[in-house]
Amino acid sequence: MAPKLGILAGSGELPVRIRNHCHMQGREVFVVAFNGHTNPEVVDGVEHVWTRLGGAYSALKPLRDAGVSELVMAGAVQRPSLGDLRPDFQALKFLTKIGSAGLGDDGMLKAIISYLENEGFRVVGIDDVLGDILATDGVISRIEPDEEALADIDRGVAVARALGAQDVGQSVIVQQGFILGVEAVEGTDALIARCAKLRRSGSGGVLVKVKKPQQERRADLPTIGTVTVRNAAESGLRGIAVEAGGSLIVDRDAVRAAADESGIFVVGIEVPQ
Repeated sequence: MAPKLGILAGSGELPVRIRNHCHMQGREVFVVAFNGHTNPEVVDGVEHVWTRLGGAYSALKPLRDAGVSELVMAGAVQRPSLGDLRPDFQALKFLTKIGSAGLGDDGMLKAIISYLENEGFRVVGIDDVLGDILATDGVISRIEPDEEALADIDRGVAVARALGAQDVGQSVIVQQGFILGVEAVEGTDALIARCAKLRRSGSGGVLVKVKKPQQERRADLPTIGTVTVRNAAESGLRGIAVEAGGSLIVDRDAVRAAADESGIFVVGIEVPQ
């Protein structure tokens, strides 16, 4: 029997999907929900605690008391300013200790994982819980990318990898060889919306999502779902490319259906390491 799983739940559908999967497997869960970030649906009918980001240390005792030994980090959390974070004493000690290493998202997540493991928990990746969620190589939609789209994908990968090496972002939108936008702190959906106003005439652009070269695989892997597909189509994009083995597709069948209905492609691509 798998040990009781603690879900550090951000926004989006992933935390709910993990909870439901664990229920189907007969695995117990305990949810740590963050004020202003977590979908309240994820705590329905399960043990949980609500906390704010700046006081998350207080959730460790309830996790231990509940018998949790493994933790998974799932869902997006919009990174607050220090003023909005209002760190308590423990959080302030943590931020002071990591210093400049926590300026980027990946640096911060690595530090958080190290801290949790030093506290006695084992942190696992989402793909350790949901075995079929990793993107695979190849086209999953009915429509396939043409030569122009493949060239845009290659350019997007090169740009995304360069930015990722600086711990900046994971997503790029390319149209006809031109970089329409790169992801920073706003997230993929906001990037798509911003680039809708910049699109050129002719063939639509491509959203390319790849993990950072130094990515901590147990947190914040590039992720797409049906919302990503619909937003991409509504913004005039012609397709989405995600890194095979290094990104997540939430509900592959639903993503395929949404892509076919919207008339865009979704493809998993091998990215040289």
